[in-house]
Amino acid sequence: MCGNTCCVGACVVVKADAVAGCRGLARHSHLLDASGDRVLGSQANRTFKIDYNGDQFLKDGQPFRYISGSIHYSRIPRFYWKDRLLKMKMAGLNAIQTYVPWNFHEPLPGMYQFSGDRDLEYFLQLADEIGLLVILRPGPYICAEWDMGGLPAWLLEKKSIVLRSSDVDYLKAVDNWLGILLPKMKPYLYQNGGPIITVQVENEYGSYFSCDYNYLRFLLNLFRQHLGEDVVLFTTDGAVVEYLQCGSLQGLYATVDFGTGGNVTNGFLIQRTIEPRGPLVNSEFYTGWLDHWGEAHQTVSSKAIVTTLTDMLSRGANVNLYMFIGGTNFGFWNGANTPYAPQPTSYDYDAPLSEAGDLTEKYFALREAIGKFEKLPEGPIPPSTPKFAYGKVAMKQVNTVEETLDILCPAGPINSTYPLTFVEVKQYFGFVLYRTTLPKNCSEPVSLSSLNGVHDRAYVSVNGVPQGILERNKVFSINITGEAGDTLDLLVENLGRVNFGSKIDDFKGLIYNLTLGSVTLKDWLIFPLDMEDALQCYLSSDAAFRKSPSNSTLPSFYVGQLSIPTGIPDLPQDTYIQFPNWTKGQVWVNGFNLGRYWPARGPQVTLYVPRHILVTSAPNNITVLELERSPCNFEEKCFVEMVDKPVLDGPLSSSKES
Repeated sequence: MCGNTCCVGACVVVKADAVAGCRGLARHSHLLDASGDRVLGSQANRTFKIDYNGDQFLKDGQPFRYISGSIHYSRIPRFYWKDRLLKMKMAGLNAIQTYVPWNFHEPLPGMYQFSGDRDLEYFLQLADEIGLLVILRPGPYICAEWDMGGLPAWLLEKKSIVLRSSDVDYLKAVDNWLGILLPKMKPYLYQNGGPIITVQVENEYGSYFSCDYNYLRFLLNLFRQHLGEDVVLFTTDGAVVEYLQCGSLQGLYATVDFGTGGNVTNGFLIQRTIEPRGPLVNSEFYTGWLDHWGEAHQTVSSKAIVTTLTDMLSRGANVNLYMFIGGTNFGFWNGANTPYAPQPTSYDYDAPLSEAGDLTEKYFALREAIGKFEKLPEGPIPPSTPKFAYGKVAMKQVNTVEETLDILCPAGPINSTYPLTFVEVKQYFGFVLYRTTLPKNCSEPVSLSSLNGVHDRAYVSVNGVPQGILERNKVFSINITGEAGDTLDLLVENLGRVNFGSKIDDFKGLIYNLTLGSVTLKDWLIFPLDMEDALQCYLSSDAAFRKSPSNSTLPSFYVGQLSIPTGIPDLPQDTYIQFPNWTKGQVWVNGFNLGRYWPARGPQVTLYVPRHILVTSAPNNITVLELERSPCNFEEKCFVEMVDKPVLDGPLSSSKES
């Protein structure tokens, strides 16, 4: 979100009333005819339908089976979209599948972002140019290990709202959003000359508690209103009878999802309980699996995937490989599961294309398997992108978060008798600092208790002296010391909202009162911290800081500069950043939020740095927010390192010390 004029160019915000007349196509002149109308391909006789009698799809009247792969444009820089799509095409895929995260495009009510890395229309145009059909999954809920399953956090400003239901407030917001998105998508439908062959309505709704058929009917009518009667609309649910019973609706073609651990015969028999005729479809055949902080990196063998894929293709099934490339949860976009377990920055997924788009052994194994059923495209496969180990970058500690409050919260704090949640102070991501004073002397340690009301992690200090960490579902109380009137600070971090299940209404911050011994703490100053604008505009180099010496165990900013070597051709190249002896925090390169690092908990050790954010004309500014403990008490250890290989399976710790 950009709130300062100095950030012009970091994101483009479009008012709702301007969207209808702006399709973002003028910059693609080769896709316009003489009248200015969009031209993707001839619309003559283009049809895509379900042939129930033949148990198949018909494309232009001919039997058709798709073998597709999932790619999330929101997890891959626009700079690399074409490279990844070409690699998918060369693997033998004839289609791609992508989600549309609502919160990625409407960060604030009525404010829409469709440019740069959010330019969905350009992504669809690239797919079409490359010869890939598109399976579109616009939600409004997507799951996807994405913050709140793609739903915008501002929905929770209506405290009683029931998400993914026929709740009036929810339906109004959905109606507004899809009224913007779906008209943009209609020209890209296959029958209109575009690449979109099918459109999913909702996502795995049978796994949600509400089982609200009125909600599904509302969505069905809304999709038909905006997209017309010809497009194939479908649903996806886990291969469980009860899931399909709640997740499907007449007028929506029901499909299933399962991975290598599922029984293919049983999975498709379950689809047949709802769809006795029509094509067999596995909309999410898992090529790997997701990770969580503090848990082992997940992998699935190529052999198991090829065996199951071959079985499905031998039955004539349509299969989508989820994921074909996972990408990265840049910034604060990662989700979480319950019991609360946030996902890391990498969404590598052990997919056929790595997080950085590299060709893997799994890629070639799947390409060979697909080649037994479909003709593979001719020509060279785009190579893996080169990586460069730039080496160590010296860092220096500058200001603590507390010392930077005037920049991070220029409007000043909000006064409240009791704590307010992130949503109540309109802070949807990142950090909020809660401040009060100790109501009594605590010369001996006294328990500061949250009753598990810290969502998700609070860094506690008294008069600038670290006291400990409170963490959701892990650490509910710590002992603190101090004198009456001392300043008590809790820097609360949102680690990512729950994206699946009944707990997606995931409020962040101090959601319950805190007690000191038996005393309820009151009279809070609440500082919403605008990290993104501050880093874009002010804190990207050491010149912005006051450079006061600080305690290396307080949440603090550190800065360093990476100069790209001269005399070496083709630099800059992709790289990875790692944090030897650092603990946990956030990192920005030239103001670009790479995401969270947490080597103290694992398994992810390195963060992917795409080359398009690096420059050769000037030093690259690296800004680190270390939340717990840095190695910078020793100057020779105060560095980060740029390496040429990822480490996603590092050592683990789930203790409260990490």
